[in-house]
Amino acid sequence: MLGQSVDDQTRCIHYHSELDVIAIRFACCGEYYPCHLCHTESAGHEVRTWPVAERDALAVLCGVCSSELTIVDYLDVDACPYCAAPFNPGCRLHAHLYFAPE
Repeated sequence: MLGQSVDDQTRCIHYHSELDVIAIRFACCGEYYPCHLCHTESAGHEVRTWPVAERDALAVLCGVCSSELTIVDYLDVDACPYCAAPFNPGCRLHAHLYFAPE
């Protein structure tokens, strides 16, 4: 995982609450970053969002158990389906930065 992480559960300097435990694999580069700000600061290229047609891609990493979720699965849950770690509900406000809206 790239970016400015602060622990081994994908928290970063921008988002580091107890619930901030996911990283996103960016469509533009295929790399995992803890957040859009980490990508902007580190990647050196513009963000490309995941198109709706690719919602079955493994693009979300649970920082607690290291399981990968598809975009559609991630958008449909409030916690990791593998380890039950709760996800930050505020992340839904940023979904358009990672995934093209339907």
